[in-house]
Order: sequence, then structure tokens, then C-alpha cells
Amino acid sequence: MRGVYLPGNSTTELRELADPEPGPGQVLLAMRASTVCGSDIRAIYREHLQGDPAEMYQGVVAGHEPAGQVVAVGPGAVRIAVGDRVCLYHISGCGQCDDCVRGYQISCSSPRRAAYGWQRDGGHADLILAEERDCIVLPDVVTFLDGACVACGFGTAYEGLLRAAVSGRDALAVVGLGPVGLAAGLLGGKLGATPRVGFDPSPERRDLAVRLGAVDAAFAADRVDDARTALGGGAHVAIDCSGSEPGRGTAVAVTRARGRVVLVGEGNGMTVPEVSPTLIHPSITIIGSWVTSLEHMRELVERLPYWDLHPEVVVSDTFGLADAGAAYALADAGRSGKIALVP
Repeated sequence: MRGVYLPGNSTTELRELADPEPGPGQVLLAMRASTVCGSDIRAIYREHLQGDPAEMYQGVVAGHEPAGQVVAVGPGAVRIAVGDRVCLYHISGCGQCDDCVRGYQISCSSPRRAAYGWQRDGGHADLILAEERDCIVLPDVVTFLDGACVACGFGTAYEGLLRAAVSGRDALAVVGLGPVGLAAGLLGGKLGATPRVGFDPSPERRDLAVRLGAVDAAFAADRVDDARTALGGGAHVAIDCSGSEPGRGTAVAVTRARGRVVLVGEGNGMTVPEVSPTLIHPSITIIGSWVTSLEHMRELVERLPYWDLHPEVVVSDTFGLADAGAAYALADAGRSGKIALVP
């Protein structure tokens, strides 16, 4: 089989590998779609970041947003069968700690924790070996590209919206209109939020967000006052998907008194000019949200047919494995929608 590696100098490398075989409790998937995440760009593609153990790339096949079809099962597999169409929860935890039992394998602190595409082989390949417990079966009308988009981006956005209890009572602002921001806007609409506005420095991404219906209007960061007006006085909920210090500042600035700000974009730094008038007096709630749980990801997949929502609408470009270099370069440019590799 073929697999794509990320050497860390803004390049990709395609290698020939032996086909894996499933062991006890494992399944083998023929990959059908594997999307590129902003975290792959930030922490692996450009350079290998080594500060956080959860982000230590171990020189494995890249890609942590996979969806595919089961072609073989190992001994002891009881739930997943050959022919099943699945996406993966992209962190395989120990399965025993409190976080894993609650479905938040992302927070597993065991040495056995391994993220697909980071510490164990991921989805940028013809085949991927997965733990049965990490598999989420896709309904018939949910495509492989839909599943790959759910596997991290839409799941992350959904968790942030759930933590902020977004509903039809809320006006929503989305800061950063990359793939996760597009997901937040689309899902926020399905949860009833209206109106919805977005912020992004890229005109292309602002136009795409409006065209997809993720937001009703999109603005550059210097138009906070216009956005507050469009929101009827400010956002009840602002979700920052940019992971940037200026973006987080915009999220706080557009939020009305007693509103909620959700931080899902990875990255350091958050500056507010004066804490008392900016946060304390308006009683702003700041919520951190990291990826999602297995339960919420399964719930999201099951809701998609009822919402008539196909996450693949955020995919702007698809590439074969042999063109992974072009795929990552386009994703790194930050002006497109979601980028997918389709073996």
C-alpha cells in the first residue's frame, strides 16, 4: 500500500508500505476519504512541534480525519463487520481511564494514548488499521467525505456549540471561516442560532462562508461594530475557530453582555485591553473546548440525515495520494475550504 508522511519542512513524502493485518479487536479499512486538518498544518507539516506530548508526531502515516470501508476484522471484533462504512474517532485511548470511559479519548493521559496520523498510522494511505472501539458506523446517506469531515472538524465545532448550549435563542458569531468555522456556522444554524455572522481576513473565505449558508454575513476584523449591528446588538455566543490572538480578541469584542465566548481554535495568546470593563462588568463567560467525545461524534453522525446536512459541502478540493504535496500546499495557503485526499 501507499502512505503519505510529513517530514516537517512543508513537504510531503509518499512511501510504499506493507499491507497491515488486523490483530485482536482491530479492523482494517480501505480508505475512501482523508481530510487535512489545520492542526496537521500547524504542528506537523511546517515543522514538528515537540512541546506538548499530545502533538509529538512519531513519523507515522499522516492524516487524522479518515473514513473508509471495512475489508477485514481481527479476532474478537464483535460490533464492526466487513463491508461497514465508518469514520474514526481520531484518538485511540487506553479505554480504561475516566476520560476514556466518558468518551473523551482526546484527554486520555495514558502512555497507550495514540492519535491516528500523529503517533500511529493515519488515513493518508490506501489502508488503515484501526481499533474497533474507535469506529463510528455511517448511515447510508452519509458519504465517506461527510464522515472524514466529521472525524475532527465538524466534531470539534459541534462540541464547542454544545458546551455553549447554542439554541434558537442565540445570535452567533464565528471567528475564523476555515473548515472548522464553516462547520460551526452550518451546525449553529441547525441548532437554531440566528442571525449568524462570520469574521475572516480572507475575502475568499468570507465569500465561501456566505455562499454555503454557514453565515448570513461575513466581515473583516475591523468591522466589529457593523457585525454587532447585524447581530441585533452583539452575539449571544461567539466561537473562535481561528486559534489566533487577534481572533480571540474579536470574539470577545463582538459578544454582548452576559454572552458566551467559546475557544476551539488551537494556539497560544489571548489579550483583552482591560479585564474589568471587557469581561467582568459585562459578565462574559469564556469556555474552552477541545475536540469532542465519542458519544457526541456518534450523535452528530446520526443527526446529519435528519438535518439534511452533508459536511462535505465545505470540501473545496480533492486530490489523490500522489498529489498530497499540492493538497497540503493549498491547505497551508489558508484561502480555500476543506482539502481532502481520496485514495
